[in-house]
Amino acid sequence: MRLHRLAVTAFGPFGGTQTVDFDALSAAGLYLLHGPTGAGKTSVLDAVCYALYGSVPGARQSGGQGANLRSDHAAPATRTEVALELTVAGRRLEITRRPPWERPKKRGSGTTLDKAQTWLREYDAATGAWKDLSRSHQEIGEEITQLLGMSREQFCQVVLLPQGDFARFLRADAEARGKLLGRLFDTRRFAEVEKRLAERRRVTEARVRDGDAELLADAHRMQQAAGDTMDLPELSPGDPGLADAVLSAAAVARSTAREQLAVAHSRLTAAESARAAADRALDDVRELARLQRRFREARERAGRLAERAEDNRRAQRRMERGRKAEAVAPALDLRESADAAHRRATAEEAHARALLPDRFADAGAAGLAAAARRTAEELGGLESARRAEQRLARLVAERADLDRQERADEDVRQEAEAWLADWEALRAGLQTRIDAAQEAATRAEQLAVQREPARRRLTAARQRDRLALDADDAQRQALASAERAVEARAHWLDLKEQRLTGIAAELAAHLTDGEPCAVCGATEHPAPARKVAGHVDRDAEERALAACRRAEERRSEDERRLGAVREALAAATAEAGDAPAAELAAEAEQLEREYTRARDAASGLHAAQEELRRAEQERERRVAVRQEAAVRAASRVGHRERLDRERAALEEELARARGALDSVAARAAELERQVALLTDAADRARAAEDTAQRLKEADARLADAAFRAGFDTPRDAAAALLDDAAHRELQHRLDAWHAEEAAVRAVFTEAGTATAAQAPPADVTAAEQALAEADRRLRDAVSARDAAARRCAELDRLSARATASVRRLGPLREEHERIARMAGLAAGTSADNERKMRLESYVLAARLEQVAAAATARLQRMSSGRYTLVHSDDRTGRGRSGLGLHVVDAWTGRERDTATLSGGETFFASLALALGLADVVTDEAGGVRLDTLFIDEGFGSLDDQTLDEVLDVLDSLRERDRSVGIVSHVADLRRRVHAQLEVVKGRSGSVLRQRG
Repeated sequence: MRLHRLAVTAFGPFGGTQTVDFDALSAAGLYLLHGPTGAGKTSVLDAVCYALYGSVPGARQSGGQGANLRSDHAAPATRTEVALELTVAGRRLEITRRPPWERPKKRGSGTTLDKAQTWLREYDAATGAWKDLSRSHQEIGEEITQLLGMSREQFCQVVLLPQGDFARFLRADAEARGKLLGRLFDTRRFAEVEKRLAERRRVTEARVRDGDAELLADAHRMQQAAGDTMDLPELSPGDPGLADAVLSAAAVARSTAREQLAVAHSRLTAAESARAAADRALDDVRELARLQRRFREARERAGRLAERAEDNRRAQRRMERGRKAEAVAPALDLRESADAAHRRATAEEAHARALLPDRFADAGAAGLAAAARRTAEELGGLESARRAEQRLARLVAERADLDRQERADEDVRQEAEAWLADWEALRAGLQTRIDAAQEAATRAEQLAVQREPARRRLTAARQRDRLALDADDAQRQALASAERAVEARAHWLDLKEQRLTGIAAELAAHLTDGEPCAVCGATEHPAPARKVAGHVDRDAEERALAACRRAEERRSEDERRLGAVREALAAATAEAGDAPAAELAAEAEQLEREYTRARDAASGLHAAQEELRRAEQERERRVAVRQEAAVRAASRVGHRERLDRERAALEEELARARGALDSVAARAAELERQVALLTDAADRARAAEDTAQRLKEADARLADAAFRAGFDTPRDAAAALLDDAAHRELQHRLDAWHAEEAAVRAVFTEAGTATAAQAPPADVTAAEQALAEADRRLRDAVSARDAAARRCAELDRLSARATASVRRLGPLREEHERIARMAGLAAGTSADNERKMRLESYVLAARLEQVAAAATARLQRMSSGRYTLVHSDDRTGRGRSGLGLHVVDAWTGRERDTATLSGGETFFASLALALGLADVVTDEAGGVRLDTLFIDEGFGSLDDQTLDEVLDVLDSLRERDRSVGIVSHVADLRRRVHAQLEVVKGRSGSVLRQRG
């Protein structure tokens, strides 16, 4: 990596734009960055780090994306920007970053926040031009990290050698040193190996113990199933001999259980035979008891039939009288229905007449019907007004629906805009670094940026063509209005002149004898002027003046409209140019096709790109939804105006139709109610007359039917009539009596029943007790046989399960022992690990040994061959070993701790360690060449000789084509180092001066 050029604007202490030419500084190999304390030396390094990684080193980073990096000396309208030009991995790149900026609003007061921006360009030597690569924060960060092979922390530790950090690293304990080395060399994978081994050890141990616990649980289940026949010693998971003891006890229990099952089978066979004999005896006794009970019940039923014989004869007579009355039933039903209908019609007629005005109290059915016809004719005359009123209600509802649609479209638009506002962040999160699709994705982004200007030009061109026609119309209308204004003014001036000509007659009209003239003062008026035909009075002149003013206002309005149309036309022409709309439409369509092809080429290479494509489709859909909402809003404007005009016309018509009432509907409702009441009353009156006639006819038919059936009066016939329930109940009683009589006779004629009645009473209880005893013995035998069978099956099942568990636990236990040995070795807890060193510490110790060897090569030169850095893996106190660092003093031949070095010795030892670490990290990062280094402070602690030796070491870095920048305010360095970058601070901010 080699830096070429750095430009900062409104960054840190620099209020304006400052530029650093690293090519000129690096030509000398060693250059000095100096200036007063607080001038901004470190801010130059911060700018390099911010350009590469979007953040500054250490505690100076705050606010996220550099929100607090803006210079307090910068002008409000100047935006903070850092641009860095560098070569890395053979590619010349330019990175430009702008942090978030809270700038003043262009309109109104207050501020607005502009988002952070980032550009990455690459110099194409073939064309001699810069080519845009990306504008995505994430893409650029990943690209730079991949090219450099280092994270921000590694870069700050290897390239920007910080103040005091390596002195602390030199003196740090093993834990602190391990944390720093772990960040630089990323040894998390080795720590993950330790964690995975420990987790696998816990898992296998748990599986072994679970297997032992399962085997022991099966043994206890076998002991429970076998009862007292199985003896099991006291055992626990992990005990030796557990499997043999369980299998031996299970074999003994199975043999005993099979002997018990054979005995239970024999007892069950004897119990089944005894139970069958008792069951047959019980069936015989129960049949005898049933026949004896049946004979007794038949004699009791015969006695009850004799007692109810008279009731049966009365029921038969009642049934015969009811059958005669059934012939009169239709006439009775007809008379009752006619009477009910007449009473109902009379009540309804009275109710309907009560709702009418008093003038209809004595009117007959015909009079009421005539009044209803007259009111209906009047109602028909309002039908047109009612339709208009209904149309008005629909218009109001349609107008409200338009408002609801407008609110719904506004919600849709706001939702789309809210989603689109987060589009860039969403797209940046989904974009992936796929080399094969990079060019297509970049082309798609460029075309996406060009689409909107092309659309705006096309829209402006169409608006330009439309406004050109509107301008012609507006010009013609303005000319016509001007001519009418001139004519109106000429007419007013003519009338005014005519009035002045005949003003004498107008004044003479007010003269009175004896009163002085308003013009000459004479009290006599011998010959007053007279008005001639066509005289113009004051009212005529004022009307002409009003018409003239209206014409002037109309002319001014048309001229203003013409000016507005021309201004809009000029704006549209400026936006669209002179290109025809068809040509711009073809260009926009071509641009859209190219954009579609580029987007399709970038899709399908990776799952993340597929997700990005769906997000872009969602964005397009949101844009389309927003545009459709705007189109619908525009179309509703004309629709709303048409509805308003129609509503005004309908309201004018209804105002004439409804008269004194609030609405036509109220007037129509009143007439409808009168028509309904009159019609109903007429219908009720005719119904009452008809039901009275039908009632009279029903009475005559009823009297004739009762006489024909043998009843003296209709009342007697009604009393003898049976309803359905009474008829069914009476018939049921007669049928039941006859059926009972037949059943009793049948029982008395049965031969078996009579024979059983002569035998002794049957003893069912004794037979049931004998059967219950036989059932109990059979159940006991079955239970004993089933228990023995279940015991055998359960013992067989558990024995097979225990045998399978013993086979399965063998390999599992071996695997657990192997993994436990490996986990203990990696964690440093095993006896095989003599130094108790963890795997991650072992890897870091190897890296530290490489760093110490690389640092020693420079430390010996800086110390004139006296000091050597060595790695120590000795344990410190009760801790673990592996990350110790000692210095060997060649003068004494002793190895001692680095904390015993003096201040100057500590500095050049730390510097040598930093340079050695830079070499190792560079090799670890894939061999990325680091041609630029910065060393921040510490030279003030060196004497002259040591300073010369340190500078010689730094100057020797040029042999590897490196350039080293020293950040220091030591005055002696300005004499020794000729290439310098000076930071000069002032009240308006710091500035940079470069020389050498």
